Amino acid sequence: MGRVIRAQRKGRGSVFKSHTKHRKGAAKLRAIDFAERRGYIKGVVKDIIHDPGRGAPLAIVEFRDPYKYRKIKETMIAPEGLYTGQFLYCGKRAMLSIGNCLPLHVMPEGTVVCNLEEKTGDRGKLARCSGNYATVISHNPDTNKTRVKLPSGSKKVLPSNNRAMVGIVAGGGRIDKPLLKAGRAYFKYKAKRNSWPKVRGVAMNPVEHPHGGGNHQHIGKPSTVRRSTSAGRKVGLIAARRTGRLRGTKQQDTKRDD
Repeated sequence: MGRVIRAQRKGRGSVFKSHTKHRKGAAKLRAIDFAERRGYIKGVVKDIIHDPGRGAPLAIVEFRDPYKYRKIKETMIAPEGLYTGQFLYCGKRAMLSIGNCLPLHVMPEGTVVCNLEEKTGDRGKLARCSGNYATVISHNPDTNKTRVKLPSGSKKVLPSNNRAMVGIVAGGGRIDKPLLKAGRAYFKYKAKRNSWPKVRGVAMNPVEHPHGGGNHQHIGKPSTVRRSTSAGRKVGLIAARRTGRLRGTKQQDTKRDD
């Protein structure tokens, strides 16, 4: 019987846990309340900060508590064009401008948004990476659903009451500049988690990986494996629908987007 392979050990945690010591906290939209459902609430951007292990900058936004005499600071993902001292408005009646947070049903088709809720009230789950954005494609008022194009290019139907921030996430173009040297990759992943450098499976011994061993570095069997295969064998192309290069022109989807 072979050794427990790297992919299995990652599930246990231990040395593979994420490095969260210097992180600045969860970046979320405001918790939805009466002010956002019925009208809007004003906040002011106090600071724009770096969060270790995250490509996008964060904005510290200060709101007045609608129920108590105090101020509440929220940490949000900063869209491109946000600046300190800027007023942000969150709610159904807020204006459609960069940084404002509105429900999808009040946004016109073609609006570019980020930090989009996947389920109503989850405070933002989609299009949060630096330079990412989603696009509102169409609304269906009968079913109260909105069709959105995600950064991956896939289209998703979401409830129209889900909120999103107007604009694209700041810090775009981050991956255009090459890392160039191992030292930069080392410090990049030091802030994230233990996932670099990666030893290739074919460079290992047969006891450590299904692709290991042999007189030349080769896999020696198909790299596709079935979805239900055992954990120690689940490496390579898992449940691949297709393999090989993408050749030829992409076929346009002729179906209607509704």
